[in-house]
Parts: sequence; C-alpha cells; structure tokens
Amino acid sequence: MPMIATEELTKIYRGAIKAVDQVTFEVEKGEIFGFLGPNGAGKTTTIKVLTTLLRPTAGRAEVAGYDVERLPREVRDRIGYVGQNIGVDELATGRENLSLYGHLYRLDSKTIRSRVEHLLALVDLTGQEDRLIKTYSGGMRKRLDIAMGLIHHPQVLFLDEPTVGLDPQTRAHIWDYIRALRTEQGITIFLTTHYMDEADHLVDRIAIIDYGRIVALGTPAKLKSEISGDVVTLSLAVDRPDELDSAIQQTCALIADQPFIRQLQRRDSDLNVYVDNGEYAIPLLMRSLEGKGIVVRSISLARPSLDDVFLKHTGHTIRDEEGQPTSWAQMLRDSRRRQH
Repeated sequence: MPMIATEELTKIYRGAIKAVDQVTFEVEKGEIFGFLGPNGAGKTTTIKVLTTLLRPTAGRAEVAGYDVERLPREVRDRIGYVGQNIGVDELATGRENLSLYGHLYRLDSKTIRSRVEHLLALVDLTGQEDRLIKTYSGGMRKRLDIAMGLIHHPQVLFLDEPTVGLDPQTRAHIWDYIRALRTEQGITIFLTTHYMDEADHLVDRIAIIDYGRIVALGTPAKLKSEISGDVVTLSLAVDRPDELDSAIQQTCALIADQPFIRQLQRRDSDLNVYVDNGEYAIPLLMRSLEGKGIVVRSISLARPSLDDVFLKHTGHTIRDEEGQPTSWAQMLRDSRRRQH
C-alpha cells in the first residue's frame, strides 16, 4: 500500500484560482519523493491538503492509509510537517523547543527526554541544545526545525522547500540529514523544491508540477534519458538588449532545417540546440551561421539536465529568485496566465 496516494486532487481558491489541478500520484513507503516547480506551481497547496491544513475542492487523497478529509486526526497523528518558514522560538533553547513539541503531541516525559537526545544527535546539534535559538545559524535553525517535526516519530515527513535561502554547503548538509531519516528511521519523505540539483541528487522520484498540473513524473535519471543526445547552448552577441529576440529568431530560421538538429528551445537569453552528437554538430552550426550577421559570443556542450527536462515540458525555466512565499496577488496573476 502506498504511503501517499492522490486521485485527481484539485484545489480551487476564491476567485476561481485553480492552485492544484487534477493531480494524481503515489508515494511508496520509505521513498523520498519530490515536487519540482516554480513559485505558484501548486507545491505548497498540495502539501497543505495532504497535511489536512486545507480541504480539497475535488478528488481524494490518502496519507498512511487514511483519507485526509474523512479521517484528518488519524493523518495528523502519523505525519510530520516542516514548512518554508522556520517555526522555532528564538527566545527558547533547542532542548526547550523540542520538549515543547513533545508535550504538544502528549508524549510522556520519559519518551520526550529520550526522543530529544536522539534527535539532537541525528541533526548534529548535541552540545548546542542549551543555547538560545537566537544564537543559532540559519542552518542550525533549519536542522532543529526538521527535528521538531520528528519528535512524535511520524511515518511520513513533509518538507516544504527545506533548504530555501541556505548556502550551498548548508544545503548539502541538510540533504545528508534527510537521507539519514530515510535510511535510519525508515521514514517516507515528501518534499517540494525549486532547486534542480536538489531534485537531481536527493529524491528517488520526482514530479514536475507547473500551473497546478503534473507534467512529468519519474526518476531523475529516467526523465533526463528521455532527452537523448547532447545540448549545445548558443549565447549570441548583440549591441542592444532589444535586438536579442530578433537575433534568436534569425538564428533559429538559419539552422532549423539542419538534419542533425532534433529540437530548438530558447532558454532565457540563450538558445539550446538539441543534437545527437554535440562534437559533430558544433562546427556545422558555426558554419551555418558564418557570414549571416549572427555573432556567437559563447558556445557550450553538455548532457541533458533536469533544467532541460523542465524546459521541455513547461516551455520555461525556474529562475534563481523562485522559492519565496507566494502572495495572493501573484497567485491571481498566475491563474490568469493559466486561463490564457
């Protein structure tokens, strides 16, 4: 039996904002499963429905074998939830924060003491437990936040953007703790992210979600294998920014009919050219553009990445500024974009 299962799950906010649109997927026991998508894609809304914080508009969802609408108390007893915003008391110590959560879950004092010591060791905070949280670094606070979501030993842990805003080294450490939870505790983990490397290196399977719909689902390796061959990225030189669109269009027109090209896809200010053999294709591409008024500033060759998978299925990229909390106004704008 899957630990999480949804069937045509839908959530519509007032103003006809369809945040989640007929989403269907399953997560197996002990799996690290991820939602990859930009801000406003429906990631957080899906987690809030699965954790019983929101009621779905249509469809159904089960967590740990219990329906989230009919049996919300049973679901809550079996899950942990760590949101985007760190939920710790800065004027309390690490030990006090963990102990408070234990009491909120009505654990007895002996169990709380045992669980606190175990979790402090798990997230590498032993020796720091009696310091006030206001003296903790951002990474320490996030690790404590994750530990607080584990105090009652849940079967499923939901992590909403667990590493947003952290530096690369701290993010890598958080990944290690998440892997340890699955390996040592046997916990099923559902996380959301907008970081491509996090999706690529941390999760077992990932669903790409965009405008409330799942557009691709599979292991990172499988999704990347669907884009065979190489990716040649052309960066064009233009005198003024307003000339870039015209230069890319002209480039596409000049090379689109070449037999060695599988696909052309614009990526921000660059042009991705998907080919079978990049080393063979690069000199042919340069020859096709030579003397045609197109100046190539730089050219690079790479294997397909999750960025390319996302671009293929959505037609756009996830920008670096993604992952910040979604405002109501932005959700409304995103909804209007979906309708057009």
